[in-house]
Amino acid sequence: MPNNNPIANRLPLFMLLFLLVGIVVYIQWPKTEQKAQKSQRIVSVRTVTVAWGEFKDSIEAVGTARAHEQVLITSKYSDLVDKIFFNDGQLVKQGDELIRLNNQEELAKVSELEANLSESMAQLKRFQDLLNSKATSKSLVDQQEAKTKAIAAQLQSARTKLNDLVIKAPFDGILGFREVSVGAYIDAGSVITSLDDLSLIKVDFTLPERFLPTIKLGQLVAAYNVAYQNKKFTGKITSIDSRVNPVTRTLKVRAEIPNENLALRPGMLLNINLVRQVETLLQLPESTIIPIEDKHFIFVVQTNEEQIQSAVRKEVKIGRRLPGTVEILAGVNQGEQVVAQGALKLRDGSLVKVLNQVENQTGEDE
Repeated sequence: MPNNNPIANRLPLFMLLFLLVGIVVYIQWPKTEQKAQKSQRIVSVRTVTVAWGEFKDSIEAVGTARAHEQVLITSKYSDLVDKIFFNDGQLVKQGDELIRLNNQEELAKVSELEANLSESMAQLKRFQDLLNSKATSKSLVDQQEAKTKAIAAQLQSARTKLNDLVIKAPFDGILGFREVSVGAYIDAGSVITSLDDLSLIKVDFTLPERFLPTIKLGQLVAAYNVAYQNKKFTGKITSIDSRVNPVTRTLKVRAEIPNENLALRPGMLLNINLVRQVETLLQLPESTIIPIEDKHFIFVVQTNEEQIQSAVRKEVKIGRRLPGTVEILAGVNQGEQVVAQGALKLRDGSLVKVLNQVENQTGEDE
């Protein structure tokens, strides 16, 4: 008896249709997945490696260089310049003659007093001999002794003035420009030249009072000047003021910097860097940190089994900051690769291409 059920008659047709659709989906599925993977955007980034490093807690200040010893060479007396024994900018030693004033009158006076003293001492000796033989009185001997002492004092004064007419270097140093000429008449107090001891440079600078507990005598400082770009001059703190300025609430500090090559000169502006503490800790460049409200995030590059790299966002806890560097307290481990450039284009899970790794591989191949 023939089957008049239409659904039963079409069942083989439905089964064949479902089978064909399944085959088509099976054949096309890998291509669809591959196209979806290709359509996903790959972001080029550059990374840095999380590592332990020195974190220097330092203070910056500004000061003016001064010579270890500095003086203006002047004349004590008014007279004519007889001789000059130095040139501009000459290095001199302590006791070297610099200038001699006209001393003819003082030489004659010294010679006269020396003769008078010799005669007075001879006269005193004769009186003492007479006193011993009771041929004269004690008062005459005392008078002659007083006269002899007065002449000796006058001679000492004349010799001192004679020595003062020869001006000498009071300490080792370098002379400035010569301000007088031979034959010129100079007054007492006239500046002849300057003398600076540049073997050591002093620099005074001020620090906020809150730093007082962290500075001490002998602490190292680094000084920089624009004339020498990044060259560092190292010195140490030699004095800390006993008072805090009540107006500015700052403390005056003095440091001394060895200047063996005479590179530094008085009057130079010095940028002072005072290192208070050096610690070894995890740190990252500031460019890796992404602040969102009161939190901080980074993107860490991870590689899966298929060697596909992706960026994973992690929250980190930061500590102190230095120019360009941030202390990392938690959230990342040593050796991880953190995105330093290109982080603003990323989302959590974005595929990435690390450019600096490609460059390193290319350099090794070459």
